[in-house]
Amino acid sequence: MSPDYKDIEIKPVSEDRIFTKAEPLPPAQVTYTVSARNKAPNMPVFAFLRKNYGNVPLREIDSLFGFVEKSTLYGGRGFLRRELSDRDVHQLNNAGIGIRLPMSNHYADLAEYKLNKWLLDKYHRPGNSIICTNDDLARWIRADYPDYRLDASVIKNIKTMRKIDEATELYDSVVLPMPVNEDLEFLERIENKDKITLFANAGCALTCPSRICYVSISKSNKSGKNEFQCSQNLKERELHGMVDFPLEPYVKLGFHRFKLLRARPGSLTGF
Repeated sequence: MSPDYKDIEIKPVSEDRIFTKAEPLPPAQVTYTVSARNKAPNMPVFAFLRKNYGNVPLREIDSLFGFVEKSTLYGGRGFLRRELSDRDVHQLNNAGIGIRLPMSNHYADLAEYKLNKWLLDKYHRPGNSIICTNDDLARWIRADYPDYRLDASVIKNIKTMRKIDEATELYDSVVLPMPVNEDLEFLERIENKDKITLFANAGCALTCPSRICYVSISKSNKSGKNEFQCSQNLKERELHGMVDFPLEPYVKLGFHRFKLLRARPGSLTGF
């Protein structure tokens, strides 16, 4: 028989047991943009984050990058299916986490841009970002969608001071290629470190001799045909785990934005 709660005496809580509202957390020392690679669209996004990035405090996750609806402007890797559902995007944005749309195709013209404006309209809000390789595309988006952050894709292979200076005039953040992590002297000389995103871990692009895959993927996302090419023999190359970079040296130099990749199923990547 359940108790009659009307008869239960409510005793006052002693003054030293009263909990006050918690003070806001201080800003995170580092923030991450993390990959939604191979996320099933029906998997709840916070379950995905818990499974794949459970060691990263949620307040340190600045954004999640992955595919929404199909677009011919995607680059970096081939579009197979949607990864972030409307519900995922809504929940992430409500939690203060942005989404990054990987519109990093090498090729874009004004007519194609206009055909994709419905997608840009849908996700245009402060906190969300667009990853670009094509500078013309970045300029069109900057003019029409001021609330998007613009990221210069790692595909641009920006690794000189001159190119960094040029890119930061257009982009809010520049993602430097993985091998640059190993040149601390070069990193120290970068002036505007707040605009730089470094990799927290690395896969095959760390040691790839030519990165011809990116252009072939850009073509595939345009044509819908498999035009993938790799500079390494896919049958002979070894598969290793992801390489994790120690972040402390970069934080001491003044960097605080990092990109965190997800390994392929089985925690493997080729390099």
